[in-house]
Order: sequence, then structure tokens, then C-alpha cells
Amino acid sequence: MIKYVIKRILMVIPTMLAVLIIIFTILALSPGNPGRLILGSTARQEQVDALNHQFGVDQPFLTRLWNYFRDLLHGDFGTSYTSQTPVINEIKGRFPYTLKLALYSMGLAAVIGIALGIITAIRQYSIMDNVLTSIAMILAAMPSFFFGMFAIYIFSLKLGWLPTNSSMSWKGWILPVVTAALNTAAALLRLTRASMLETIRSDYIRTARAKGADERTVIWKHALRNALMPVITSLALRLGGMLGGSVVVEKVFNFPGLGNYTVTAVQAKDMPTVMSSTLILSTLFCLVMLLVDIAYGFIDPRIRARYTTGSRQRS
Repeated sequence: MIKYVIKRILMVIPTMLAVLIIIFTILALSPGNPGRLILGSTARQEQVDALNHQFGVDQPFLTRLWNYFRDLLHGDFGTSYTSQTPVINEIKGRFPYTLKLALYSMGLAAVIGIALGIITAIRQYSIMDNVLTSIAMILAAMPSFFFGMFAIYIFSLKLGWLPTNSSMSWKGWILPVVTAALNTAAALLRLTRASMLETIRSDYIRTARAKGADERTVIWKHALRNALMPVITSLALRLGGMLGGSVVVEKVFNFPGLGNYTVTAVQAKDMPTVMSSTLILSTLFCLVMLLVDIAYGFIDPRIRARYTTGSRQRS
């Protein structure tokens, strides 16, 4: 198991390097420059060139890439082109909001999606099953920005119950959390339902029923435990995606999180900000997936047997 864990940890390093190099290359090759974007179209070219030289964007691509990794190894995340403040300070102030949004949304989505998925599997082909699966398909196909704007129009502009943007009160969290959670909840409902139906039809479930086990024990003790394995994987993937992919929700509700901050930095071609935000979010995603892989190693006996058998054969 130790070799399995070490192997998974070592796989994170090239993944992170590849992500950073790809993002850096895209930003470097994209049209426009920060000097012109910051000073505006009316600024003289001499002023633009001087500002670009100050930022170092007039250097060759490989030199800039080398300087970035060199500074990164020394713990320097760079200075924002637009605010002229250390990027790490902005990230420290904004990341807690993104983390809370992801955790709240994932918790709500897990409770709704898994619970309703179990119910629809138990009551297959019932009216409740047909209604809930139809609603889940609609929500899964609905873009988050559309539902967010629709929710603002109904609950903020028409009814006046909730604020239009994410204020610091608890009411300001309701619409962003629900908007970010619904799509994931719909996907989890369908996945849980499919996994439960497949598990319920297994031979060991029929054996448990034939031995006289009551239906509640069969469902909650035997079927659910095995059916949740793919659901847990999907939860981890979507949690990592929410940490780095709640950009749309944050932008719609003007949320003071890292996603909204990153979008603004991309528009201004603020490379230090974009690179640092990408580094933080992609690192968290890799850590979430690493924890899932390690958990699988302890849960799945086939993985333990593979590495245990391999070590015994070599010895």
C-alpha cells in the first residue's frame, strides 16, 4: 500500500507541471498585452512599451517561463499587473469564499442527489421515479448561468426575497449555493439510481433476500454500500471541479471568490494572477483526486492484493 500511495503522489508532480506550462503558453500566445489593456487605447506606444518592459512581457517566451518557475520555487507568486499588489494576498482573501461555496454546494447536492437517487431506485417506474428523473434530466441539461439569472429574476427582482448579488449576509449565499448545487444534484441522482438498480439485481442481493433478510437491511446494509463506490468517485471529481469551475456562478452573482477574480485577470491578461489562481485550483483538484485514489486503495481489496502480491513476488 505504501508503494501505491507513493506512486499516486508522484503522479501529481508532472500533472501540475503540464497544467502550468499549458496555461502559461496559452496566455503568452494569446493576442493583446497588459500594457495596452491597462493604459487603454489612447495611451502612447512608448508608454505601453515601458509598462510591458516593467512587467517583463517583452522578453522571449522561454526566458519568461524559466523566470516564472524560478520565482515559484522561491515562493514568489508574483505581483498583479493591475493592482500592483502581491497575488498571494488577493488569493488569501478570496479563496475562502470559493472553498465555502464549493463545500456548501457539494453538501447540498450530495444530500439531495443521493437521497432522491435511492428513492427512485427503490420505487422504479413509479410516478415519483418518472417525475424526479425527468426533472433531473432538465436540470442536468440547463446551464448554470441560465438558472442563476432566472433565479435572480424570480427571487430577487420579482419577489424581493433574496439579494441580487452575494452580500455578506447568509441570504446572499442561498442563490449561489443552490445554483451551483442543482446541476451536480441532478447528475448524482441519475448516477445513484443507476448504480443502485445494478446492485439490487446482483446475485448476492438475491441470496440475501432468499435467506429471509428484510428489505430495509438488504437496501441499506448490502446494496447501498457497494452502490456508493462510483458515486463517491463522482462526488470527488465534482468537488474538484467546483473548486476550479464555479467561475460562472461567481460571475453571475458577483461573488467575491477566486473564480470571479481569475476571470477578471484573464480579461486584463494579468499573467501572475491567472497563473497563481490556476496553480492553487489545480493543486486542490489533484489533492482531492489523490485522496480518492488513496481511499480506494484501502477500500478496494483488489488494489491491496495487486501491490501486496507484486511485492511478495519480488521478494
